[in-house]
Amino acid sequence: MDNRYPKPADVGIRIPPTLKQERFCAGFEHGLKGGQLDRIEYMKLSFREGFRASRMYLRELRRSRGILEFPARWRIRMSAG
Repeated sequence: MDNRYPKPADVGIRIPPTLKQERFCAGFEHGLKGGQLDRIEYMKLSFREGFRASRMYLRELRRSRGILEFPARWRIRMSAG
């Protein structure tokens, strides 16, 4: 089943005219899917700005729904000595 992710224009985000629209939208969608900036092609300015915008949008969306932060994951090492 395919998920439908909103476009930046759907959520009220304006793309600056100095950035490439196609790459910005690709970065925005990548950020909404939970991706990481782990490839060299993701380091382009337009992609990074789209990625950043998606993270900020998700933070605001969670805050509006009452989810302030996710619980932290802790690792504990124990040894019998």
